[in-house]
Amino acid sequence: MTRKHRRTWPWHILTGLILVVMGWGLWYSTSLISYEWRWNRVPQYFAYQAEESQRAADYGTVSAIADAGDNARVTLTAEGGEEQVLEVARDSLQVSQGDDVSEGDQIGVTRHWAAGPLLWGLWTTLWISVVSGAFGLLIGLFTGLCRLSNNPTLRDLSTVYVELVRGTPLLVQIFIFYFFIGTVLNLSREFAGVAALALFTGAYVGEIVRAGVQSIARGQNEAARSLGLTAGQSMRHVILPQAFKRVLPPLAGQFISLVKDTSLVSVIAITELTKSGREAITTSFSTFEIWFCVAALYLVINLPLSQIASRLERRLGKSD
Repeated sequence: MTRKHRRTWPWHILTGLILVVMGWGLWYSTSLISYEWRWNRVPQYFAYQAEESQRAADYGTVSAIADAGDNARVTLTAEGGEEQVLEVARDSLQVSQGDDVSEGDQIGVTRHWAAGPLLWGLWTTLWISVVSGAFGLLIGLFTGLCRLSNNPTLRDLSTVYVELVRGTPLLVQIFIFYFFIGTVLNLSREFAGVAALALFTGAYVGEIVRAGVQSIARGQNEAARSLGLTAGQSMRHVILPQAFKRVLPPLAGQFISLVKDTSLVSVIAITELTKSGREAITTSFSTFEIWFCVAALYLVINLPLSQIASRLERRLGKSD
């Protein structure tokens, strides 16, 4: 008996209609408050042409001005005979041949592309996420194994750590790290922020690791020990590889949450993506546009993480 193929295109159309209705609702909501969209102000916060002033180094005269494409090559001859050659944008040239110049006079400007505040904020969010995620994974792996240890001290200390971190807000932990521990140990705000995020992530990863290891049948460990493996070898070669397959989805979710949690380090004056967005709003007055761009940048980070985790999960599943 053949299985009847289920048509899915009507559901895809329904999904598209729902998204269109949501978009229309957003547009209608902004129209009620008479909001004027100014998307043309946004690109400069990703990249812009920075200007650098070129100034005379000494008293002298403009001895020559030559064409250099879109630029002008200006030769200044000082009173002592020394020459200074400056290349500036042609439309910024402020002197003519034969003019006298004083030390510090602006001859023109040079222009070059520079990263805007949103790109710098994105970079800060990325490196904080990667560093704190790596340390959080190590801390979580150690904590999860300590939670399963036969040593009462290791088990009790890891339990206290997990419950303390999970029972208090991350924002409070960041404040404690920066204003108390950071002040006592003279830590930088970046170090304090990464440490707080790593310890927060480690507590949740520890519980994920513990649950994953406990989900493996006890017979797996007994079989490994019967083959002559030590407890450490059994854990490393038999239990943890199987547990990793099971904990991959919650681990991916935890690291995605970590990327979003980096927005909280802005309270200790770290200019990550969210703080960069707030600063851009104060100068552009384009509130909705900037926040939509900030949300899109977080999606740019998190969607590939979700896809990688899904592919890795399917690939590991084939080996079962």
